[in-house]
Amino acid sequence: MNGAASLVRTLLASGVDTCFANPGTSEMHFVAALDQIPGMRCVLGLQENVVTGMADGYWRIAGKPACTLLHCGPGLANGLANLHDARRAGSGIVNIVGDQATWHRPFDPPLTADTEGWARGVSAWVRTSARAQDVGRDAAAAVQAARSANGGIATLVLPSDASWDEGGVVAEALPAPAAAAPDGVAVENAARVLRSGRPVLLLLAGAAVQPEGQALAWRAAQATGAALMADYVNAQVARGRGRLQLERVPYVADLAMAALAKYEHIVLVNARPPVNFFAYPGKPSTQYAPHAQLHVLSRPEQDALAALRALGDALGAKPAPIPDPGPRPDAASGAPTPEKLAQTVAALMPEHAIVSDESVSYGRGFYRHTHAAPAHDWLHLAGGAIGQGLPLATGAAIAAGGQRRVISLQADGSAMYTLQALWTQARERLPCTTILLNNRSYNILVGEYKAVGAMPGETARRMLDLGDPALDWVQLAGGMGVEAARATSMEQCAQLMARSFGQDGPFLIELVV
Repeated sequence: MNGAASLVRTLLASGVDTCFANPGTSEMHFVAALDQIPGMRCVLGLQENVVTGMADGYWRIAGKPACTLLHCGPGLANGLANLHDARRAGSGIVNIVGDQATWHRPFDPPLTADTEGWARGVSAWVRTSARAQDVGRDAAAAVQAARSANGGIATLVLPSDASWDEGGVVAEALPAPAAAAPDGVAVENAARVLRSGRPVLLLLAGAAVQPEGQALAWRAAQATGAALMADYVNAQVARGRGRLQLERVPYVADLAMAALAKYEHIVLVNARPPVNFFAYPGKPSTQYAPHAQLHVLSRPEQDALAALRALGDALGAKPAPIPDPGPRPDAASGAPTPEKLAQTVAALMPEHAIVSDESVSYGRGFYRHTHAAPAHDWLHLAGGAIGQGLPLATGAAIAAGGQRRVISLQADGSAMYTLQALWTQARERLPCTTILLNNRSYNILVGEYKAVGAMPGETARRMLDLGDPALDWVQLAGGMGVEAARATSMEQCAQLMARSFGQDGPFLIELVV
């Protein structure tokens, strides 16, 4: 058995059965092993940032890691942006990155790179397998690292000779690390703060914004009068009927500071302290009031559910029913607006849909108009590196086995980073509906330009404008094999959404906004 065969068999034994790939010459023995050994679903992406983004979306829905197959250091470099987002989202991924044969590397061939060095910026675990005998052992350790409680990016660098040499050994699966238990002192401190009668916010992230975590947080809030809010950068939020009508901390610095100004205490439940995405002249970095005190109930790597249970018990809180959000809205009509689009999505989305949201500036207020939608999962851009939405949706659809409709709320500028994901959606016949928000600009940067105290002149406007020439998303999608149509009104958008939800494969709606 060669090293590549031991790698595939070890990954399968460790529960990794999906590989998102963009291979090259140094990975051909791994490709051959994937061809010869049954059990691994292989999904081709046409650019490595699509590959890594798909693996992120897969983790968020499947709750287990997939592996990626990337071609040498430059291939890894192409995928770094979405690995950054995956790391910030707490997603688990096993990267398999090819490399020069150990005896060929000293000759410095063109693709030689500091692959380990590039990987460390986005990885919690990095290793190079120098011998075929080590590949299986290292692969098992990589999967274990990826399955850590808060997710982990594990990168295994595989020189060609470690793949093709004989002597590979299949390794047994290693146990997944358990989430760290909550700190009893932290629980008691949070209970004391909640009993104080002062304005308190429970800021939720991770497992705390999933259904069980929401119910436990609501129990504590109802017993004490505390407010609940979701961290802005949550990777995944359970939403719709039967879930809390949570709002996120706003993105815009002034709005976030206004939303948090009244709280004297903020209890963090797997959340980080709320800070601005960027620095702005004359504004603080933190979004909470200067006098506010922060209290950590659970860190991201700790068990948020156990912490919330312990908090409820310490408070003597009783279970409380989740409030009904009211009737499901009707589809909107007229000219497109963010509010109307959110209302129409809530009116028409199928049960248990998945929303991949990279609407950036257009969709900041979508939450309050979609609380009455059917139960669904909402996936967010957690790391700020744009180009994640389409690959994330693609990986999520694969994780769901084609049984759940995935709706992409996608800005036009960020879609251009990874539009190749549409090709994979077409090839795999995935139930993905993309609502492409075409405002022909990097609209978020228009706002950011003003936020730093500048007004765009002609040169700046041209750097933020996407309308000269205009991008034709119907033709772009068609060229990738995805059926597409353009909508200029909410009536047209609603008709196209309903049509797409009745189809098995992908569909793109270019909504001119």
